[in-house]
Amino acid sequence: MGSDPVVATTSPRPARDQLVVRLRRAEGQLRGVQRMLEEDADCPEVLTQLAAVKAAVDQVGLHLISERLRSCVAAGEDDCAEAFDDAIATFLRFATLAR
Repeated sequence: MGSDPVVATTSPRPARDQLVVRLRRAEGQLRGVQRMLEEDADCPEVLTQLAAVKAAVDQVGLHLISERLRSCVAAGEDDCAEAFDDAIATFLRFATLAR
């Protein structure tokens, strides 16, 4: 029973840790792409790996945006509409960059 408050206060932490793991994995993939270029790998293979890295990074960004919206709604913040508008603007900028 004494561990319940600890779990409740640290529950967002594993999600952040998982995002860091995803980014580290993407970093490793990107190093692999660099090696592929150095070794003159075929263009389609390099582009496939670049798309995988981009997708991994995009997923982290989308997760961060959605978590911000969830936390705003869950907290019942008064400025949630403003936070929602900010998150949507960020999402649209992010989506534009992701193309």
